[in-house]
Amino acid sequence: MQATRVLAEHRRFLDTLDHPEAVQRDLLTTVLEQNADTAFGREHGLAGVRTVEELRKAVPIRTHEDLMPWIERTMNGERNVLTADDPLVYFSSSGSTGREKHIPVTRTYLRSTFLPFYHASFAPLLQTLPDALAAPERVLNLWQDPTSPIARTSTGQPHIGASQFDYRKIGEDSASGPGIHAPWSRIPEELASASPWDRSYYKLRLAAEQDIRLLIGINPAMVAALPYQLRELWPRLVEDVRAGTLDGRPHTQPRPERADQLERYAAAFGTLYPYHLWPHLSAIFVWNSGLASLYLPRVREMYGPGVQLFSAPIASCEGPAAVPVDRHPGGAPLYLPGCVYEFVPADQPLTADSPTMLIPELEEGRDYHLVFSHVGGMYRCAVTDVVRVVGKVGRTPRIEYAGRNTTRSAAGEELTEAAALRALGAACHDTGGEIRNATYRLAPGGARYQLAVAFAGPPVAALADALDVRLAEQCDGYREGRAGGRIGPVEVIAVPDDAFLREWEHVVRAGQRPPRVKDRIFQPSTQAWARITAGREASAGQAVTEGGTV
Repeated sequence: MQATRVLAEHRRFLDTLDHPEAVQRDLLTTVLEQNADTAFGREHGLAGVRTVEELRKAVPIRTHEDLMPWIERTMNGERNVLTADDPLVYFSSSGSTGREKHIPVTRTYLRSTFLPFYHASFAPLLQTLPDALAAPERVLNLWQDPTSPIARTSTGQPHIGASQFDYRKIGEDSASGPGIHAPWSRIPEELASASPWDRSYYKLRLAAEQDIRLLIGINPAMVAALPYQLRELWPRLVEDVRAGTLDGRPHTQPRPERADQLERYAAAFGTLYPYHLWPHLSAIFVWNSGLASLYLPRVREMYGPGVQLFSAPIASCEGPAAVPVDRHPGGAPLYLPGCVYEFVPADQPLTADSPTMLIPELEEGRDYHLVFSHVGGMYRCAVTDVVRVVGKVGRTPRIEYAGRNTTRSAAGEELTEAAALRALGAACHDTGGEIRNATYRLAPGGARYQLAVAFAGPPVAALADALDVRLAEQCDGYREGRAGGRIGPVEVIAVPDDAFLREWEHVVRAGQRPPRVKDRIFQPSTQAWARITAGREASAGQAVTEGGTV
């Protein structure tokens, strides 16, 4: 990745922030000019659309699932359906319904939208650490893995994650992720088809002998998991270093002195930590909002003193949302050149004909469903994320990820992920509780919520009472349900500090690529809940239960 291009895209983005209306108007014109004469465009009369108001009348709000009939036509070989140019690949991501998503990705979309967005997001890192991208051999990229096995659609087209695409295929060598072309980083062909769990070990082993200065994590669950992997796998790693092998196969020169050093660290500290491998690590590039905002401070300690966190951009698989321009911990301004954005207040249901708001109408401190249109064929597409406006940069709203647009109800209330997360953050602040991760669920057979928490340190008994108060503040229906006796007090279940990391390992061992294994505010899987809470700290003086009793 070239620093000159990163900074150029960043400057172009900054130039848009004082006049969002004009930028959005010009972008809509470009999208319509590019794709009006497609099957979708003709069906919806896009040739006659000039404004967002006309677009609202012509095109209903749809989810990705609603757009699948047109996407399936493109996958079956029909041309000019959603976009004038053919998709090169289909990005994948598991949908909120569990059905695998197929996001058509065209050359035009990559070059005009995705790649400028991607480049601009590294600017705050470069402005703080100008040499961060200068030496690819010093970058460990956990997120991007273009050599991993590629899935395909039923008609044979690549169906992969954005982290798997090799952007050199469209002549964009500089867009390939930092570090992925380091001489040491390629997994040998004979191991390329290994499981995601073993591939994640290979990445760690290959990096163990390097002077890593920058870690590209993007997904915070991967950043949290790496110290855990070291704890579980350090004997295997040390033996590979000693013998100069990769999983027992000859790979590099034997380094018995380095292996002895690592063994001494493990003996002294009980495990290996990232700072034992990489004492010069200075930065981690990662999503720093949502649940991660509560646990990353403790995770960062394991990477070493002085390591800085740099926020990754906010996006969904359907398209970009916001790009960091400074060191704000979680919020970033909307990426105006990439998508035409519309918003629906998150306290209202999201339907095909929901009235939408535009950028000038947004209010700070409010949550919104995000709807966007872009040149890649997503027209008024409602994503599964809710964003919160936390300020402005110039005249452009600064947003942060607030949670998925899912709710839970114990007794008729609608508790959103965003409200549940804010309540947890406030309760931790109230009690001094520090956590490694957490997830909610509705208690089976009872009108109450349960929260499984891996504490960073001893369980905090007062968290249950504080959380009950904060949930009532964040959700009117919860407050009324508690006052009327229809909802029982929240139960906080302390689980071992590595419970969520073991669940991460379980999912990766089952075949899921690490970039796709994400935190869950509301745990949708009863099996995952059972695994997370199986080792709950139930001995006297440790278990935290309802009402904050111990």
